[in-house]
Amino acid sequence: MSILIDNSSRLVVQGITGRDGGFHTQKMKAYGTNIVAGTSPGKGGTTIYDIPVFNTVYEAVEKEGADISIIFVPAPFAADAIMEAADAGIKVVICISEGIPTLDVVKAYAFVKKRGAELIGPNCPGLISPGKSLAGILPAQIFKQGGVGVLSRSGTLTYEVVYHLSRKGMGQSTAVGMGGDPVVGLYFRDLLEMFEKDDETESIVMIGEIGGNAEELAAEYIKKYVSKPVVAFIAGRTAPPGKQMGHAGAIISSGSGTASEKIAALESVGVKVAEEPSLIPDLLKNR
Repeated sequence: MSILIDNSSRLVVQGITGRDGGFHTQKMKAYGTNIVAGTSPGKGGTTIYDIPVFNTVYEAVEKEGADISIIFVPAPFAADAIMEAADAGIKVVICISEGIPTLDVVKAYAFVKKRGAELIGPNCPGLISPGKSLAGILPAQIFKQGGVGVLSRSGTLTYEVVYHLSRKGMGQSTAVGMGGDPVVGLYFRDLLEMFEKDDETESIVMIGEIGGNAEELAAEYIKKYVSKPVVAFIAGRTAPPGKQMGHAGAIISSGSGTASEKIAALESVGVKVAEEPSLIPDLLKNR
């Protein structure tokens, strides 16, 4: 198995005729992703890369059976794109777009949940089930099919960790980049539950960073519900309090959200935390 996406998934690319949408559509298609449609208002009835283009997601669902959407549209229109996808019946909405106002994401996320769909992102690299399907901007060549589930707040750290895992022969079931904004869709607890229930996933790597309390909540969930080995890495050990570091959500204040607190919470429930990404494979082998 895998989680969220596999070779039966039918993908629609929102913003397929744009620069980024077009570029990554070609990459995803070359990987073998089943891209059945694209959308671009005003360009319905055309094709691009032998993929039919529609004016709306509703048409893509009705005519091509799309069930997963990936969004490459400018930030001012991204929230509407998310809500359109969910309203059309898409079950997994992946938003790559960055710079979306937080209040827009709050509104869109609430709408997605009301429609019974799942949101990944925004400001994320997407996800991949190696050997099956890629929906995002992840560098496919570093991934290897296997039994390690990867969930991460950071795109570039995902790539680094996966590179080390694959070099050591430790393939991945699914890797999900959740995004690092203050408000995103699926997060650690949600994905931990999915990986725990997935027969193909044998162990889990979670990549966190300073800011918020998601990793602490994940530690509580792991203690109660996760039976599979979990190894983690927390970025931002040397970040000074009160200073934003990279991601909009990566900020610590008033003594909360620090790397040391997150590491302590995870270690207290038996999760091994690597000091460097390159050490994750060895920690995983020793679990």
